[in-house]
Order: sequence, then C-alpha cells, then structure tokens
Amino acid sequence: MRPLTDFPLAARAKIRGVLCDIDDTLTTDGRLTATAYSALEALQNAGMLVVAVTGRPAGWCDHIARMWPVDGVVGENGAFYFCYDHAKHRMQRRFVDDDATRAAHRAKLAAIRDRILAAVPGCAVAADQHYRETDLAIDFCEDVPRLPAPAVGKIAALMQEAGLTAKVSSIHVNGWFGVYDKLSMTRTLLRECFDTDLDARKDEFVFAGDSPNDAPMFAYFPHAVGVANIKAFAGQIAAEPAYVTTAASGAGFCELVDFLLASR
Repeated sequence: MRPLTDFPLAARAKIRGVLCDIDDTLTTDGRLTATAYSALEALQNAGMLVVAVTGRPAGWCDHIARMWPVDGVVGENGAFYFCYDHAKHRMQRRFVDDDATRAAHRAKLAAIRDRILAAVPGCAVAADQHYRETDLAIDFCEDVPRLPAPAVGKIAALMQEAGLTAKVSSIHVNGWFGVYDKLSMTRTLLRECFDTDLDARKDEFVFAGDSPNDAPMFAYFPHAVGVANIKAFAGQIAAEPAYVTTAASGAGFCELVDFLLASR
C-alpha cells in the first residue's frame, strides 16, 4: 500500500464517484462523526456520486439511503441495493434473491447460528440481526469483549462448513447463502440506477474501506484506498488497496475527501 500522496493528480482529476464502507471507515469508535458526515455532503456538493457499500442490515440501509447525503447503498455485503429518488419520493430496491428464497435461507441460518454460539464462547448474534434480510452476523467485538483471531477464524470456518459464504469485517463475521459480494451488487446498482458500466469506467471511482470483507473491492479498483486502521489486518486480506491514508477511521476518510476535492 502506497501513501495517499502517491495518488497521481491526473488520476484524481478523473474521479467522478466515491464508494465507501461504513464501519471503521466512515465511523470512529462506532460513531459517525460530524466531520465524516460533512465529508459525504462535500462530495455530493462537488457533483460526485456517493455510494455506501456496507455489511450493515437492510433496516439500517433504508434509513441511510433516505437520510444520508448518499446516492445509493449496497448492503449486507452485496445482497441488495437501495436507491432513493428524492424528487419522486420513491425507493428503488434490488435483491439478489426473491422473497421466498430469502425466507427459506433465514430459516436455515437459525440452526447455524445456534451451532456457532455453542462452539465459540464469547461471541454473540449481532445487535442489528433483527433488521437483516439475508445474512447471519456474529459479533466478535462490537458489543462483546474482542475475541482473539483464532476464535474469529473458527466462526468463519463453521459458517463455511455449513455452506455459507463467510466474510470478516472489523466487527462481525457475516455469513450468507450464495456467491455474491460487495462488488457484484455495486456493478448492478451503477448500471441500473446511473447507467454506468463499471468495468469500462472503474478508473473514475475510488473505493474506501478498512477490513477483509472489502478485499473484492480492493482487488478490482485501481484507485482503492484503505484508511490507516487497515494495517491491523496485515496478512489477513486477500487483496490490499493501492493507497492508505495516514489517519484512521473517519478521520482517514476525511483525509481522502479533502485530497480528492483539492484536485478539482
């Protein structure tokens, strides 16, 4: 990972959109700071497309799509996107799976949940599980004392043994049926809502993230940026971003936004 200052001016000047993770990328110690929220607003005011790409649940994403200065939200690690049209007062929702399939998957997840809770002392079902449509989120440090890396790995392994795709974020291990990820639904959102072929225009976007579940985005985007706390996952990420900020979490995101806007 190179310093953010190595991001060439000519490449920065071409950026038309910022895609960003939420937890520990926008937030700091579990809270969205006023400066990070203002940074999102500054991007929109500069005419950039802003999309949150998160593991957080559908219930949260509905709120974010309506009330934050973003143009859309990809949630539950790529299970869906929500895009709110403020002029028409209408939410556009797109899920990978239909209602019946999601209901069947949720029924199966209950047994997997119980198996994990029994096998890994100290973990817990994530507090936001009630608002999820598609996946199982197991908390290893948000509302419980932080578990050691081997315990986190065991949670992910148990999910995989049960046939789930498992991804580790900075706070949860998320598991779901299917092979989608953050990148696949981001492609769909940009195509369907903004008439953008991401494969042809990926050099016009920056992705900002902080943890292993962001690896598909880091691998795909030539201008991916990690906030400084990504260094805590050294050796645990399948693909690292091209650049890294000097500041961590929300302050790192603000650093990135200031850096991008200075080139316009």
